[in-house]
Amino acid sequence: MEQGFDDLHTESTPLSPDDEFGGPDESTKGSGFWRFLRDVFETLVLAAVLFVVINTISARIRVDGSSMVPTLHDGQFVMVNRWAEKFGSLKHGDIVVFHYPRDPDQEYIKRIIGLSGDSVRIDNGKVYVNNQELIEPYIAAAPRNRGTWTVPEEHIFVLGDNRNNSQDSRSFGYVSKEDVIGKAIFIYWPPTDWGLITSPEVEASLIYP
Repeated sequence: MEQGFDDLHTESTPLSPDDEFGGPDESTKGSGFWRFLRDVFETLVLAAVLFVVINTISARIRVDGSSMVPTLHDGQFVMVNRWAEKFGSLKHGDIVVFHYPRDPDQEYIKRIIGLSGDSVRIDNGKVYVNNQELIEPYIAAAPRNRGTWTVPEEHIFVLGDNRNNSQDSRSFGYVSKEDVIGKAIFIYWPPTDWGLITSPEVEASLIYP
């Protein structure tokens, strides 16, 4: 017997949960809202933790003035590694940020020339450390003054790269290591000046084997 179309059976379409149980579950709506609040809270907590960690290991300072020209310029923003001094990794040639000895509320940025126990001498436009002449391709011009200094324990001797237009250890004396905030490592503003701040390691290695 020939079968009519009315007698054919097709696959049934499964019911959705809403159809089967009479509409959406109100408790699901509520749980979705609380899940959203939880996600927002976790995001805020994570952001706060990252902020604390970043500020613990680094600082950001603005360069004011021209004492570090040509290496750094007025208005640039610099990232500072706070851990460099704590782990004893500061070395000759590093650029550091520190509390100004005569006014700790001010922050200065200069280059380390002498470490604890070093003898620093400036004579005839040249700088000597432990009687070895420094090779300084980073300075604006040779210093015009003269003098001799012996760096005390737990202190550093710093100079600006713009030697004839800089307040540094020649005027305010040695900087205590306790006052060092950290080592300048990166220029992050303006974007056109982005880049690592490198120390003259090749020149320093010739003098400090």
